[in-house]
Amino acid sequence: MGQLNAGVVPVTPFQQNCTILFDNDDKTGVVVDPGGDVETILAILGDSGIKITAIWLTHGHIDHAGGAMELKEALGVEIVGPHEADKPLLDNLAVQAQKFGLAGSVRNCTPDRFLTEGETVSFGSHVFEVLHCPGHAPGHVVYYNRAARFAHVGDVLFQGSIGRTDLYGGDHETLIRSIKDKLLPLGDDVGFICGHGPGGRFGDERRGNPYLV
Repeated sequence: MGQLNAGVVPVTPFQQNCTILFDNDDKTGVVVDPGGDVETILAILGDSGIKITAIWLTHGHIDHAGGAMELKEALGVEIVGPHEADKPLLDNLAVQAQKFGLAGSVRNCTPDRFLTEGETVSFGSHVFEVLHCPGHAPGHVVYYNRAARFAHVGDVLFQGSIGRTDLYGGDHETLIRSIKDKLLPLGDDVGFICGHGPGGRFGDERRGNPYLV
């Protein structure tokens, strides 16, 4: 088994962390949440020599899924995730774009496969458990690699903060339950990458995140 690695590419004015997860040995990997700036993502992939096998989505907000269809067509791979509860968001990405003055630059997204709690997804020898963690978005999922003690949490949890709950389908109590019942029990040592800004470790958030203590 090669080492699991991650590269973060901040994209669009939202500065969303498009993430490339890849195997250091065989150079296979996936792109998580290509929110836009697809030409930049493709250029980085070309320079790195990483062969992308799929696109994984954590949820259906424009800053995470806005470039998914364009990247799918460029790479010829499937879009996997999120949970089907985010289908209304993915079906209305173009409407979201209009609200942010981005009309015509974003297309609605149709995943090849939605995910449910308890499923696994993988590339190469790296297996990720799927956790359905609503609260920020109804269909938000987290990808957890038990072997590497690593999670991609999207916009559920941030360093010192949590995801917004004032958008469509958001609910503060539900989000806190997702974090406390599904993420923190995985262990203080679990490292995470989030959708915006720097990542961290669950233990630091359990002890010091003002929304959780």
